[in-house]
Parts: sequence; structure tokens; C-alpha cells
Amino acid sequence: MFKVLVSDPISDLGIQQLMDAADVQVEKKTGLGEDELAAIIGEYDALLVRSQTRVTEKIMEAGSKLKVVGRAGVGVDNIDLEAATKRGIIVINAPDGNTITTCEHTFAMMMALARHIPQAYAKTIGGVWDRKSFLGVELRNKTLGVLGMGRIGSEVAKRAKAFGMNILAFDPFLTQERAEKMEVKLASVDDIVRNADFMTVHTPLTPDTRHMISRPQFEVMKKGMRIVNCARGGIIDELALVEAIDEGIVAGAAFDVFESEPPQKDHPFLSHPKIIVTPHLGASTVEAQENVAIDVSEEVLHILRNEPFKNAVNMPPVAASVMSRLQPYFAIGEKLGSFAAQSANQAVNEIHVDYAGDLSDVDTLPLTRYIVKGVLAHHLGDENVNIVNGMHLAKSRDINVVVTQASKSKGFTNLLTVTLKTQNDEETLVAGTLLNGYGERIVQINKFPVDVAPEGHQILISHHDKPGMIGSVGTLLGQNDVNIASMQVGRKIIGGEAIMILTVDKAVQKDVLTQLTTLPGLNSAIEITL
Repeated sequence: MFKVLVSDPISDLGIQQLMDAADVQVEKKTGLGEDELAAIIGEYDALLVRSQTRVTEKIMEAGSKLKVVGRAGVGVDNIDLEAATKRGIIVINAPDGNTITTCEHTFAMMMALARHIPQAYAKTIGGVWDRKSFLGVELRNKTLGVLGMGRIGSEVAKRAKAFGMNILAFDPFLTQERAEKMEVKLASVDDIVRNADFMTVHTPLTPDTRHMISRPQFEVMKKGMRIVNCARGGIIDELALVEAIDEGIVAGAAFDVFESEPPQKDHPFLSHPKIIVTPHLGASTVEAQENVAIDVSEEVLHILRNEPFKNAVNMPPVAASVMSRLQPYFAIGEKLGSFAAQSANQAVNEIHVDYAGDLSDVDTLPLTRYIVKGVLAHHLGDENVNIVNGMHLAKSRDINVVVTQASKSKGFTNLLTVTLKTQNDEETLVAGTLLNGYGERIVQINKFPVDVAPEGHQILISHHDKPGMIGSVGTLLGQNDVNIASMQVGRKIIGGEAIMILTVDKAVQKDVLTQLTTLPGLNSAIEITL
């Protein structure tokens, strides 16, 4: 008989399958402090929480029988993941439970925006019968731009088609083949900004997506655009949006999220007549709250019964003998994946990992998880991708993960090679190893041999091998107060294609990268942050 403790308020409907299971005994004890929970947790096999209970290292140390901690929701910041992983305790969440709820809230906001419903309501109950001030627009035959085609964005696109809308879709992992299956048109952010009538964002907030819609995008935006954000505050530059509305570029906006929550009382969104706001209600439905509990209950049951499971947010236990061989490579594996993802400029449909040398005779799945996490986290954000769900997320986006192993390693004791393949058959290759006395090194980028420490801020430059190129790059960076810490140049033949990788002391502004591409003979300049 498995014993499950529910320490936060969760409805009986949400945990019904646990309560009905013949091999499970469920007990509810809410409002417990750390010491109180630690005193009793030793008799339980599983713990279910929401956001109130803080599952600390002390509690996990006391949980001698604890196999799994389930979070009925998405965020797990109240659970010590590192402590759980050390003790082989699996932590799971419920990332899918609020998908439909957030999708429907997006549509509610879009409809309210199109028909001025909040403003008309306020005026009507104020005693003013005004049928002339609220001329709206139909959704039918309009173009909707969806930024982010994950779970929620895909559901929004599906419903928008039912409304007769044309869909332009952007996602860094969306391939042409997958777009055709979903009956949407693959587009760039620029395509959406210039051509859409409505735009909704469903991306995580990462350094790449912060202010992805800002002044440069508003300057070329189709006049009359209507914008909805039920994802994360900060994806759209709030102040730039207000200016765009006041200038007549944007017809209106509907936001469920803010860069800082709750917003200050003088936030311009709160008093603007063309902006609709709600207090982060995307997941706030009875069904969503029950669904997350149902989802996590099902996974807890699978884990207790030693059945296949998903949605783990930490690493399941690995044999000590395997861990001792793989652990030194976890950090460089994740960095190689991240470096490759930041270097690729097309949607990825295959992650190919090749292990050569001493790692050719060991189960490398735990290490592969780190590499896949590095690839996906660049676009999806560290808070959304981890070493367990990364494989599931790759599969859900039709990204194949292929692993090969070989005993020969081109002169290195161990060599990890990550190759990203795109829908256009383009490949981005990064190889690395651990060198005694030197630590982590990148030893190959595409076809060029290099010797680079994967750390900090780096600039990857593609150029023609000719005299003066290094000096031109150094001069331009110096003029922009960018200090070079180290430089590596790779080439195959004199006067042919070459790369330059610079390690610099700080993040590089986008306009500096643009300036670099204007230098004669320089093809591209990409910032890599590790």
C-alpha cells in the first residue's frame, strides 16, 4: 500500500484517481510548517503540493520513503530540485493542465479587443447608451500572427481557423512540414509584424524574446494591428506599445500579463482607453485547477507503480557507476547544445549527438538529456526546459534526437559532437571535449578546427580569410567599448572561408553586430552567451 500526503488544498475531484486506487492511501494535512511536515513525511511514498508548501532539503532528508513530489501546477520554485535529485526523488509538474484555459482566455481578450466590450460595458452601466463610439471589426478573413507555436499557440491557431482567420505562425522550432500539417503559414517575426491584423504571443520570456516586439517592429508594423499578450510580461515593450497606439500604428491591445506584477498604479496600461487588462487570469478556471491536479495525480500513480511517466522536472536516479563517468561532461554537453542552437539560423528538425572515445561503451542517455536541454532552452527558456522534459519537448515539436557512438575519437580521449540539422538540410556542428589541465574546450565549429573555452560572451564571425580582417574587427569593437579577452581563428585553406571566435568582457549590443557585418569580407556576426 502506497501512502500519499496532500499538504495543500486540492479538490477531491483532482485526486480522485489516487483516492480510488486500491493500492494507494491518501491523507490530507494542510497548513503544515516545515518542522511539522518533516516530522511526518517519513511514512509517505508521495507528496502532493500546490504553491503554499515549501518542500525543502530538510523535508526531503526526513522523507526516507519519498519517491515523488507532485506539483499541481507549472512552477516548481517552492521545491528544492537539487535536494530532490540528490536523493533520487522525482519531481513532476502539470504543464498541460492550463493549455486550453489560457487559449480560451486569449480568444476572450481578442474578441473583447475587436468589439470594445469592456469599454462599452463601462459606458452602458454608467447610464450612457452609446452605439456609435464602439465600431468593431470581425475576425473572419483577418490575418492572425501567432508568435510561439507550442501547446497554447497551436490551440489558438486551431480555433482561429474555425473563425475563418488566416494564420501566420512563427516558432524557432516550427518546420515547413509541421506548419503544413497544422494548416498554418510559416512566417518570420517581420512577416507577421508587416502583414497581420491581429497578433498574439505565446513564447517564454528569454533574453531573445524580451522586447521582441519593440520600437523597430512598431516602425514597420501594419497600421491597425491589434495585439494580445496572455503569455509573459516583457515580450512586448510596454512603453513602446503605448507610443505606437498613440501614434495610430496599433489600434488596441489586450494584456493579461505585465513586466512587473502587480503593475504600479500609474502604469499607462491602466488608464489607456485602447488597452484592455486583466490580472494574470490565463490559468484561472475551475477546470484548469482540476486538470493540473488530475494530470499530476496520474503521473504520481505511474511512478509509484514503476510505470512509464512524463513531466518530470529533475533527473531520475542514475547508477553511481554511470554517473561518475558522465557527470564531468554534463556542463560541456549543455554548452555545446546551447552554442549550436545559438549558431543555427533555421528551424531544427534533428539533433544528432555523436560520442567517441571512452564514452562509447556507456549508456549516455543522461548526458544526451543535458545536450537536448541546451539546444531547446535557448528558445524556450531555462525555466521551461530541463534534463527530463527536454526529450519530450523535442518529440512534441517533431525534432528527432539521434545518438551514435564510436570508439575512435580523432585524437581525443573523449569527443562530443552535436550537429543540428534543419528543414533545408543545413547543418550546424559543434564538437567539444575535456582536456586535462585545461578543462572544457570547443575543438571544432562546423568544418573549422578551433580551441576555445565555452564560457561567457562570445562573438562568432564568418568571413573571408584575408589580411587586415582581424584588425578591422578589433578596431570596430574597440570603438564601441567592447574589450576582447581572447581570439581564435579557424580556416581550411589560405584565402578561403574562415571563422573568428572572440571572447569579450560583456554582452554586445545588436547594433555593434550589425556594424560588424558591414565590414568588407565579413559575412555574419552572431553573439553566443554561455
